[in-house]
Amino acid sequence: MSWSKLGVGLMHVLAGLPLPVLRGLGKFVGRVLFVLARQRRRIALRNLELCFPEMPEPQRKALARRTFEVFCQTFLDRSWLWFGSEATVRSRVKLEGAVHELAGDTPTIVFAPHFYSMDAGGLALPLNTTREFTSIFATNPDPVLDAWFMAGRQRFGNVRMLNRADGVKPIVSCVRKGGLLYLLPDMDYGRNDSVFVPFFAVQETATIPSLSRFARLGKAKVVALYNEMTPDGYVAHLTPAWENFPTDDHVADTARMNRELEAAIRKMPAQYYWVHKRFKTRPEGEPSLYARR
Repeated sequence: MSWSKLGVGLMHVLAGLPLPVLRGLGKFVGRVLFVLARQRRRIALRNLELCFPEMPEPQRKALARRTFEVFCQTFLDRSWLWFGSEATVRSRVKLEGAVHELAGDTPTIVFAPHFYSMDAGGLALPLNTTREFTSIFATNPDPVLDAWFMAGRQRFGNVRMLNRADGVKPIVSCVRKGGLLYLLPDMDYGRNDSVFVPFFAVQETATIPSLSRFARLGKAKVVALYNEMTPDGYVAHLTPAWENFPTDDHVADTARMNRELEAAIRKMPAQYYWVHKRFKTRPEGEPSLYARR
């Protein structure tokens, strides 16, 4: 039996643990990982230094340690999110805010940035609407894990997973037919697919402009879903539709997206995905922000 099969089997067992016990285990694993995963720790600390230069270094280190804890807690929570009963998931995952935006069949894009709780939010929507729900994914190289991720994310509602390699056409088609598109565009996919716009204190951050482009192509409104881990489970905060979005300027739209995201991160800074190289791609000729100093 492969290690991945053993891991998925272990998650099946963990699904039955009381939530406080599971969260305590995640916190312990996160603290151990913060010590052992030196490269990821260095990336998280550098990201926080770039985004919060005004924050004292001891505070940034404490924030980095906490983000490792949340990362592990939310990862272990996938046990009950993807293996627990529907009643358990409904009792622990709440959708709040502008829920009325989901009514009707107006083409809608849900901006769902990379908070660690994004998979909880991905279940909150199909549990609270009958509309077709589409998300974009990249295939995991491990077929066992890929099957687990796919099954977990499609376990409720009318969910369709589209591969990023399939291109734009099926994505736009789903939106125009009145579906919900769950989009996570706050990433760096390289210079060719990005525009450089401010994000926190980094004035030129490579960001894909897909939110603006899909909204224009799909003639869709945009709402944001900010997913938060709480002591009792998760709360998915749905915002009202953004006014005057999209415009004809995808660069300005992408800059606005980052500003909206900044405001949400400041409310729960430990819960954002700081463990990856968000500022990996630099404008032509500029040095890496992650080079050892």
